[in-house]
Amino acid sequence: MLRKTLVSIIGGLTTALGVLFIVLPGPAWLLLPIGLAILSLEYPWAKKYLRISQRKLSQSAYWMDKKIRMMRN
Repeated sequence: MLRKTLVSIIGGLTTALGVLFIVLPGPAWLLLPIGLAILSLEYPWAKKYLRISQRKLSQSAYWMDKKIRMMRN
């Protein structure tokens, strides 16, 4: 019970900060997946959203790499 409570509080706060940093300047791209990873230890729905965010981050990194390669050529 204590573990689930701690996971909920720490994961919830980290995820909430990530959501807040979408609007405010800050590392939203870093805090959202970390918060979801913490929450996914106890909640299956968080694991689903963590996988979606990981996929989006990979797609964004691929897109950025492609743009950088185009600029160099």
